[in-house]
Amino acid sequence: MSEEGEQLGIIPTEEALERARDAGLDLVEVAPNERPPVCRIMDYGKYKYDKNKKKNTGQSHTKTKEIRLRPKTGQEDIRTKIRQAEKFLEHKDKVQVSVLFRGREMAHIEEGHKVMEMVIETLSEHGKVETAPQQHGRRIICMIAPK
Repeated sequence: MSEEGEQLGIIPTEEALERARDAGLDLVEVAPNERPPVCRIMDYGKYKYDKNKKKNTGQSHTKTKEIRLRPKTGQEDIRTKIRQAEKFLEHKDKVQVSVLFRGREMAHIEEGHKVMEMVIETLSEHGKVETAPQQHGRRIICMIAPK
């Protein structure tokens, strides 16, 4: 194939190399196992750069951060934890909100649900709920992803 993408058909290797040199590009073998081998005239350095760039853009640096609360945690302490979670979400990290219960606190699970709902409501402008609040033994867990 030429640099414009048109097929040139079967041509001798020397002629293909000469065409590539005249265009200031490289002759790259794209299908070596075919008979005859398929080659393309292109800028190989640019091709490798674009390929590497595509590979790197697919990756994300998402980490999971956790904030832990208890049903009896004070309002100002909860606000501090929420501010911390907002910073995590701004840095494109996921936040796992956990409400932990100890001892007799298990008798008042609704208090933990109230705390969880308040946190979710406050963080709704910075992120979206990825996993709804679920109870796992002595804790309620919710995952919030950045918007």
